[in-house]
Amino acid sequence: GQTGLDQARPLLYHTLMDWTKLEKLLSFLLRHSPETLNLHMDASGWVETDLLVKAVRSKEPRFDLKALQKIVRDSQKQRFSFSEDGSKIRANQGHSIKVDLELPPVEPPETLYHGTVERFLDSIMQEGLKKGDRQHVHLSLDLETAQKVGQRRGKPLILTINAQKMHRDGYVFYVSDNGVWLTEQVPPQYLDLYFS
Repeated sequence: GQTGLDQARPLLYHTLMDWTKLEKLLSFLLRHSPETLNLHMDASGWVETDLLVKAVRSKEPRFDLKALQKIVRDSQKQRFSFSEDGSKIRANQGHSIKVDLELPPVEPPETLYHGTVERFLDSIMQEGLKKGDRQHVHLSLDLETAQKVGQRRGKPLILTINAQKMHRDGYVFYVSDNGVWLTEQVPPQYLDLYFS
């Protein structure tokens, strides 16, 4: 017969939501493909909060506004923001679809950082940092964050970006609501490998 654990497994599944999986689903919907669950995103990346909750509930029946608020509040990377009245939600950055985050241009610090791995280094040093399928290149204000970003793909290498020189040369920078520095591209002449 079944052991007690086998009998309890369905109950465990129904009491524990997979928060990581839910956060990834929200990232996918709010950065790349809202239409997957029939959601409408406005030009600034906002989606109606109640419609998002209903859409996610179709995949996870216990999902509700409290669960969404928990993910937004507890997300280590602060990926999402609610509008002031809470009626809308959006991703702070990382979109592959065209949205206007309505961020004002900001003067950058002297240096910004970017975490990568060795296999990308040659092409980056030749071609610079490119946004790929995203709207912007993502840069970090500090070494620790850049290191965490690089670690996602292996042993991290840190690049320094001469952001102040880029700014003086006419490149525009923005800061997302969760503190990620954004720009269109970083040509190779503004890059150096960081040695600690």
